[in-house]
Amino acid sequence: MATMRDTGPELRRADGGPIRVLVVDDEASLSELLSMALRYEGWDVRTAADGAAAVRTAREHRPDAVVLDVMLPDFDGLEVLRRLRAEAPEVPVLFLTARDAVEDRVAGLTAGGDDYVTKPFSLEELVARLRGLLRRSRMTAARHGSELVVGDLVLDEDSHEVRRGDDLIELTATEFELLRYLMRNPKRVLSKAQILDRVWNYDFGGQSNVVELYVSYLRKKIDAGRAPMIHTVRGAGYVLKPAAGG
Repeated sequence: MATMRDTGPELRRADGGPIRVLVVDDEASLSELLSMALRYEGWDVRTAADGAAAVRTAREHRPDAVVLDVMLPDFDGLEVLRRLRAEAPEVPVLFLTARDAVEDRVAGLTAGGDDYVTKPFSLEELVARLRGLLRRSRMTAARHGSELVVGDLVLDEDSHEVRRGDDLIELTATEFELLRYLMRNPKRVLSKAQILDRVWNYDFGGQSNVVELYVSYLRKKIDAGRAPMIHTVRGAGYVLKPAAGG
């Protein structure tokens, strides 16, 4: 089964070589299907069927992105993620989860996974999400040290300092996590459900008003008296992007 090639610009490594992807799944037929789809994109794909092999292959292969099943025969995908990030903190990870396993999805994102798809999934969607992760990782990988930069807004992940222009902005812990999630996904519309999963670490059962409330808090601190950066996309969610003219 072939995927539709993305119409955007071809993604390649900084050295001009093909993107390297590691697929980790103990289901051989699914792993092979994913590999075929990703090779169709022109990418260099390696596979692993358990956690130990995934960590070993990642160390040798140095992937640019990882597709990682949560359930593995030796240790779970969350432990694989922890070991991968110990050696490659910036590598984007796309989790594969069971359709109804909300706790897996939330645990994966909380542990530092960048996105997820639920089984069964379309190959087109998975490839599109991987391309999005790779593009965004390149937007943030160029940052200086621990800083995320979007327009004149700067967030330091180590010191937890946030500045807009020359102004230091004081944020609560939750406001900081919300802003960090928005800044890691610049120009991408994030739904309230995605924000709940990532920032609050569990399912609020549809209480999306907590997202609206904290976005309003954040706007008062980030956008007050300035050209707005946080925008509502009616019926879809929120997006953060550089201010007009910024």
